[in-house]
Amino acid sequence: MSFKKKICVIGGGVIGVTSALAVKEKFPNFNVTIFADNYTPNTTGDGSAGFWDPYLIQDTPDVDILRWGGATHKWMENFWKTDLSSEIGVSLIPVFRVSNDVESKEMPSWLSLVYAGRNLTHQELRKFNDDYCKKYRSGYSFLTYTCEPKYLLPYLMDKFKSLGGIVVKRKINNFNELADEGYEILINCAGINAGKLSGDSTVEPIRGQVARVKAPWIFGVFLDDNNYIIPNMESVILGGTSQVNDYDTKVRKIDSKFIKEGCQKIIPAIGNAKLIDEWVGLRPGRKSIRLESEILVNKTGKKYTVIHNYGHGGSGVTLCWGCALDVVKILQNFFIQKVYFITSNL
Repeated sequence: MSFKKKICVIGGGVIGVTSALAVKEKFPNFNVTIFADNYTPNTTGDGSAGFWDPYLIQDTPDVDILRWGGATHKWMENFWKTDLSSEIGVSLIPVFRVSNDVESKEMPSWLSLVYAGRNLTHQELRKFNDDYCKKYRSGYSFLTYTCEPKYLLPYLMDKFKSLGGIVVKRKINNFNELADEGYEILINCAGINAGKLSGDSTVEPIRGQVARVKAPWIFGVFLDDNNYIIPNMESVILGGTSQVNDYDTKVRKIDSKFIKEGCQKIIPAIGNAKLIDEWVGLRPGRKSIRLESEILVNKTGKKYTVIHNYGHGGSGVTLCWGCALDVVKILQNFFIQKVYFITSNL
């Protein structure tokens, strides 16, 4: 039995590219191809801040968030410790998350994965309220990473291709077209289009609009119930919106106003920051992340395997490498099971 498998990944965003790279690193002799109609700099991730923070993943179990998020956080840490950090866009930054809701006082389980996670004291909340004329009732702080996709994705793509990976710009309309071309295993990382390919009607867009400004005096992340301010290496991201089932990719003036005024209330100097650009992306929302395999049959009766890896909401960068490692584990288990059915010729 030949183990030189023909595998493809559908999707050129951070989930697809990390999955393809992890598979190629683990199985260097496999033929691994990425198919996508958009690659960096035109993916949803390219417009994001790359902030490690589990976000908009709804009912995804904590145990999965901890496993995927922990592996990805460690992966970012390893980059940050090397001379690649500036090339890949990895920064270590302080974060303050505050809320008007006293129920938000309980810290999330994933805070154990980051550095120095703790609840804010009453004195700290009082100072925030005095400084910003707010009525914050709870909050916590921690240290984590930003890993900017506009730098990360080109690096990962180059590494994938250097290992012999193949990249094809092509829109995939259904799984059978790839199975008919001889691909034995398909990895579905198509983001917002993953539901259409798999017949999953629970996938829906979560529209996100952000602004980038020049504000080099801002070195930390600040998030409240409505807005966020996230520094990157060359700009600061102001956000944002989370509009469910909204496919509009055009910048809306009403959202621009909401973002600017909300962030200016947090840090008044934002009002004087030079606007670089505004951007809209559609996050792939789902009730929970789908990471599992299934066997499908094409029109000729040929069976093939699809590994689904989609529905990451606003957490594509946060969970990407951990999810990619689970894709590899699924493949390993698949091949182990296959070996059991090989008949010896001895």
